[in-house]
Amino acid sequence: MLLQDRPALLAAATVLLVCVPTGEKDVAAAVHVTAADLASLALVALTAVNLLRGRTPAIGRADAVRFGAVVAAAAVATVGSIDPATSLTGFVRLTQVFVLVPAAVLCSLRDRTDQRLVLGSFVVAALVQGVVGVHQFLTGTGASYTGRPIRAVGTFGALDIMAMSTVVAYGLLAALALALGERGPAGDPRLRRALFTAAAFLTFPLAVSFSRGSWIATAAAAAVLLLRADARLAVRSAVLGLAAAVVLVGGLGLGGSGVTARISSIGSVSEAPDQSVSDRYDLWATAGRIWQDHPFSGAGPKAFQQLRDSHAPLRLSSGSDAADATIGFQREPLLSPHNMYFLVLSEQGLTGIVAYGVLFLGLLLGCLRHARGPGLAALALLTWVLVDFLYADIGGTTTVLTSVVLGLAARAARAPRGAGAPRTAGAPRTAGAPRGAGPEAAAR
Repeated sequence: MLLQDRPALLAAATVLLVCVPTGEKDVAAAVHVTAADLASLALVALTAVNLLRGRTPAIGRADAVRFGAVVAAAAVATVGSIDPATSLTGFVRLTQVFVLVPAAVLCSLRDRTDQRLVLGSFVVAALVQGVVGVHQFLTGTGASYTGRPIRAVGTFGALDIMAMSTVVAYGLLAALALALGERGPAGDPRLRRALFTAAAFLTFPLAVSFSRGSWIATAAAAAVLLLRADARLAVRSAVLGLAAAVVLVGGLGLGGSGVTARISSIGSVSEAPDQSVSDRYDLWATAGRIWQDHPFSGAGPKAFQQLRDSHAPLRLSSGSDAADATIGFQREPLLSPHNMYFLVLSEQGLTGIVAYGVLFLGLLLGCLRHARGPGLAALALLTWVLVDFLYADIGGTTTVLTSVVLGLAARAARAPRGAGAPRTAGAPRTAGAPRGAGPEAAAR
């Protein structure tokens, strides 16, 4: 069966199915199930079957510790929750997003072809959303921004305002990393040019998403990627990027559409924050107060929205504005602190923040040590997630993409097969096999 031989196809399908429109849903609903979620669960089921049949190697010890710590922390928080029944659905979701799907993706990535397949699906999904987003901006059919329907939101709609910029940013970074991997005599120059072109195009829909958070995370991730790949190239890219920004903002008139004002507002988030930034500060303070009341295991998954009003400052807005041609004008409730680290701290306490620290830092350090080839893309994508988590958290259609990124990072964080493997004392090296080669190489 094709999927059993190459389960990474399901991981790639998970990424691509994110593009399937889901319609405007109630953001306050306890559970949202999308086509991408179903594909990810199919991948988990296939991985479980392959593990039982011995077709897939078991999860390594380091990965088991990282993922197991997250499950344990979520379980402790659920048992001690202020509302265990509600927290149980949160426990299931956390286990899916941070443990089951990443572990299944890790098991499905058997070789570089699998990694490139999944990364390629990120690029394709980004191009689809980017084309839709550019059309929305140019024709004035997007979500409302400063009173005009010019904000690119792709197929996700105004109620999932950050989704398109997330998909486009992932695709841009994947395309850039894959293009860098095609440098050198062994690379394909046509593929390299195509990938660089795709990355350059994706900067346009990313710009007209007007998402400051995605801009910051993408810039940080691209800087890490370029510095890890080639420091001199990073300097040249910074100069080219600045020139491209001048062309986009000045030559193409994006400055008059709000990009310049949006960029300048980044520097005023501490002195003169706008309403969205002010609300984030208040939500972070609210999460801190909840944690002070439940320091060890937190208030329980999904408890933040129940305790928000009793711990929030009076000036906190009742919600954020959302508007487009489909939904008209709506107020979207603020149901989370818009910071993954504060969300974990308030809902899972010190136990949770330590567990997630073990997971995130372990993957990041592993990627920095071992990332080569497609692993560079995993490093960039993980960096994007960790930076974005400073002012965003899980939720929405693209949440499952976070799981795929963590799986890619877990694969990249592993030491190269055979590297550092101890040899039995006194055992002779197999004749004809290169140093560090496994028994399969010797047999050949």
